[in-house]
Amino acid sequence: MIGNRILKRRRAVDLELAAQFLELPVANVSDCMSRMTAAGARLRPMHGSGNMAGPALTVRTRPGDNLMIHKALALAKPGDVIVVDAGGDLTNALIGEIMVGHAVKIGVAGIVINGAIRDAGEIRAGTLPVYAAGVTHRGPYKDGPGEINVPIAIDGMVIEPGDLVIGDEDGLLCVPFDDAAALLKATQAKQEAEKKMIAGIANGTYDGSWVDATLRRIGCHIEE
Repeated sequence: MIGNRILKRRRAVDLELAAQFLELPVANVSDCMSRMTAAGARLRPMHGSGNMAGPALTVRTRPGDNLMIHKALALAKPGDVIVVDAGGDLTNALIGEIMVGHAVKIGVAGIVINGAIRDAGEIRAGTLPVYAAGVTHRGPYKDGPGEINVPIAIDGMVIEPGDLVIGDEDGLLCVPFDDAAALLKATQAKQEAEKKMIAGIANGTYDGSWVDATLRRIGCHIEE
């Protein structure tokens, strides 16, 4: 039944490929995707530090209910990122210290909650990447319904089961399964170009002539 079903994930991005994205800023991957994809600024890192990358195990649940998140933990494989679309509602926390501890035990690479968490201090002190939209002490219900391994969307960012989900201090990004390898190469090239730019700024050889060239192109009047 649509809205109350658990499906099998048909494919998932390779874990070795995913691991290489841990060394790349999410912002640079985003640039290589034409800056057209984002999960919204509300979803922030709730953990102390550390980047995230892994194949998505998607969950859609009604606001305030975490039954399907518990089931997702039972289905998750090491390296998975559990991504939960709970509508962004902040009334009830969907995970806390106990569920995060379970996720760590089974080797989950991260948890994304488009909703709220609790036990924020313990999560902040831990090592598992957790992203959420807010914090509240009020706990969840466990009645369902919900769906697992279906396409979900967070603020317009579509996430298919098995897509690559990455995160760092700047936020989250979904890299479509079919584009992951090409985007890795493109982002590595951009990273090298930025390193050269930073070195040029440091040694005084940076060429910023593109700024004036752009101003001329757009017809900007510059008073002499």
